[in-house]
This record gives sequence, structure tokens and C-alpha cells, in this order.
Amino acid sequence: MTPFPGGVGISGLRVYDWPAVDGMCGGSPHVHLACSECYYVIGGQGSVQTLTRRGFTETPLREGTVAWFTPGTIHRLVNDGDLRIIVLMQNSGLPEAGDAVFTFPLDVLADSEIYSERALAGDEESARRRRDLALEGFLELRHGTEAELEEFYRAAVRLKQGTLDAWEKRWREGALASAERTGEQLERLRDGDIGHLEEADVHVTRAQTPQRFGMCGWLDAF
Repeated sequence: MTPFPGGVGISGLRVYDWPAVDGMCGGSPHVHLACSECYYVIGGQGSVQTLTRRGFTETPLREGTVAWFTPGTIHRLVNDGDLRIIVLMQNSGLPEAGDAVFTFPLDVLADSEIYSERALAGDEESARRRRDLALEGFLELRHGTEAELEEFYRAAVRLKQGTLDAWEKRWREGALASAERTGEQLERLRDGDIGHLEEADVHVTRAQTPQRFGMCGWLDAF
């Protein structure tokens, strides 16, 4: 099958409606180290809370809103009522395939085995525990110093060092290859070569796996 346009990934997300310690409902705060992510809101309402070196921000989300953010943006989805989102991700959906670090407290991030145990979520109970632990660290960072935020970033990078080669392979076979194909097609068009047009086709796909407990909500991954 021809890859999804642009070498991106797409997921359908119904944000968790579980109340948290601060009285808000929503998902697990986390960060992506190499990928941008885009939200297209298809229903409900809520917000995305973000934290960067520029500080804390809260962006309202309503039906029709399109919002995106770059690597390093710590984000938490808040559900104020049936918030449903289409998520577009760089690098063939790498944010759902490894490029994500939960904002667990630093002592958890410092131990890869403990982190991996806390990051698992096979049922609602474990997903809630994961969310609450990530929220604990997120609130500490939100009210902490810039130095503490930098320490979190460095801990997140250390945690993912062993996966960077796999990330690069996914990028090369996805987004980079897609861009290079466009370049090749442009060269063919300049030469009057219509070969790739004669290979035109339509593709349809369904979710790759049954709906699962994602980082921010019930997830349909494509």
C-alpha cells in the first residue's frame, strides 16, 4: 500500500473524562522529543495545557479548532465535555510508536525499568494510575524553575537514547522517503514523464488495532 500522504500518522482520540487531583478531567501529560503534533477537534470542548521554556499556556479547543505544537512542548489534554480529536503526527505516527515521555517525577525517569512499568496501561485502572503519576510530575514542573524543566528534558533524552536509531529508520522510510518521491515526480513531470500518474490508485484503511488506552484518551491508531 502507498504510504499515508506526507509520511504522517493519524489517530482518532476520545479524551479521557476521568477527574484528576486538580478537579479537571483528561489525559496524561507528556512530551515528544522529535515530532510535531496537530489536533483537529471534531466534537466536544476542552483545552490543551502546554509547558515550554516560555511558560505555561492553556489553549481552548472547540469543534473546528486546529492547533499544533513542536517537539519539546509538554502537553496535557483537558476534557470539558465529550472532547474528540483527530491527531496528525510527524514521522509516520512516531509519537504513538516511541517518541513520547510521560512527565513522571524525576526519580521515576531516572530508572528505565521503573519508568517502563509505570508507563504500561492495559486497563482503565493502570491508565488512571499512569495519568495521575504524570500529572504529579507535570504540576511540579508547572510551578518549578526553568532549571527543573531543563533537567526533565535531559532525563527524557537519556531515557530514549536506545531508541533513536529506530526513530531515524522510521523517518528515513517515511517522511524523508515521501519528500524524495515528490522530488522524483517533479523531475519526471519536467521531462514529460507521466508514468507515476498511470499508477494512480485509491487506498482505504481501518484502525490497526482495537481501540486502546492511549496517553490522552481512548485511541484508534491508523
